[in-house]
Amino acid sequence: MGKKRVVAQSGTMAAAETVAPRRVPSARRKLASGQVQIQATYNNTKLSLYDLTGNLIVWFTSGSLGFAGAKKGTTFAAGKVGERLADQALDLGIKEVAVVIKGVGAGREAALRAFSAKGINIASITDATPIPFNGPKPRRPRRV
Repeated sequence: MGKKRVVAQSGTMAAAETVAPRRVPSARRKLASGQVQIQATYNNTKLSLYDLTGNLIVWFTSGSLGFAGAKKGTTFAAGKVGERLADQALDLGIKEVAVVIKGVGAGREAALRAFSAKGINIASITDATPIPFNGPKPRRPRRV
């Protein structure tokens, strides 16, 4: 609340609160382009915004927006995450992004559509989903 101080006004004493110094938001640098990484699992969807040198700027997940349980993996939750990240990107001045998609969840396409609907130009889309080239070792034969 701040400290109380006594202010004298025309011969009378009155109590007034001192105004706390207003917190100035940190001066974020303006970026022209960046990279968005979408990680879509069956249980959650995570979007991260990086600058061109690979430093993380801002991230959102469907769980951080208030979705819980099985609702985190839905396309609706992924769309909301994409909208929220696009709003932050527009505040930073980003005009163009490269998108890297990883995972097989339901939200991979919904997050990308919601992000691009805000008017940010998408330069490239890369799928970085890991694919097994040989798979695990097969089970041993059964001895009867």
